[in-house]
Order: sequence, then C-alpha cells, then structure tokens
Amino acid sequence: MPRLKDFYLSTVVSKLIKEFNYKNINQVPKVSKITLNIGLGKAVTTPNSPPSDKTLEAAVSELTAISGQKAVVTKARRSIAAFKLREGMSIGVMVTLRRDKMFYFLDKLVNIVLPRVRDFRGVSPKAFDGRGNYTLGLKEQIIFPEIDYDKIDKVKGLNVTIVTTARTDDEARFLLSELGMPFRKAGQQN
Repeated sequence: MPRLKDFYLSTVVSKLIKEFNYKNINQVPKVSKITLNIGLGKAVTTPNSPPSDKTLEAAVSELTAISGQKAVVTKARRSIAAFKLREGMSIGVMVTLRRDKMFYFLDKLVNIVLPRVRDFRGVSPKAFDGRGNYTLGLKEQIIFPEIDYDKIDKVKGLNVTIVTTARTDDEARFLLSELGMPFRKAGQQN
C-alpha cells in the first residue's frame, strides 16, 4: 500500500470527519484521479513534419517517465484557423493516474518535486475550480528526478489537475493540505 494512502486512511479521514462533521464515512472527500497534461501548442505547427514528430515523441517519453504510466497523444477536436489548427492534429500529451499510481505520484510531487522549484514559497491556494478540484501549473519538467537534463530538447510546461470528491473548495483545500500540499500563506506573493 502506498505510504500516502495509508496516511490518508489512518489519519486524514478522522481529521476530515472531525473538521466537517460528516455523519457517514462515504461523505469524506478523497482524491479520485490526477491528470497530467503537456500542451505542445506552437511546437506542433504542421502535421507529419519530422520536427513535430520528434517533439511529440520526446513529450510522450518524458511524461511516461514522470508518471510511470504510458502517455497518450491528444488530438484537436475541431479546426481553428486563427491558431493554424486542423481537426485531428496532435496538440499535446496526457496521462490520467488512479488508485496506487495516483498516491505514489502525489507523494512524489509534494515531497520531492515541489521543494526542487527555484524560489518556492508554496502553491497558490486560489487555484481551485469551485467544485473541489485543484490545478497546478509547473513551468518546467526538469524539476522531476526522472528527467535527465542533458537529454531534453526543449523545456516544456506541465499541468497537474488533482480531482477530488469534495463538494466545496474548503473541503478540498483541507484535504490536500492534510496530505502535505504546501499552500502559500494568505499574504505571500510568488
């Protein structure tokens, strides 16, 4: 069993019940999935050209190394002329983590990756969507220990979305802070 899952079941559940006065154990919010996404945007300007294929393959291999699960290529659903985008064009890479892999990744993110960010003062407590889900944007993938700095062709950003079963942002914020997410204090800027 992952260390963070064991901590959640043994400690965090009881704290959540005490804090929010849940009557049923099934009301207690939990993390249901984590989605990792790399949008390639301008790197993939023309379909089937060698540089875009190379960039796409590099993004797939990097996200697979970071998550421990095979990454899939995302395609454009519709054409947008202003962005020179055609339907079916490869525009990004994503992975959805669930169960034990999700807990392993969250543990690594909180304890290893975020402390490696330069001038890190905590993550924004305002990045919730109103339904208890949290999205975190990382500017570079090289802060993950699995990425070899010498082998990357380009520094890419990464979005991490943590989906919870919490009904409100306050419940989700309490859940994530108990799991170790380092939220910034109210007056701090980053």
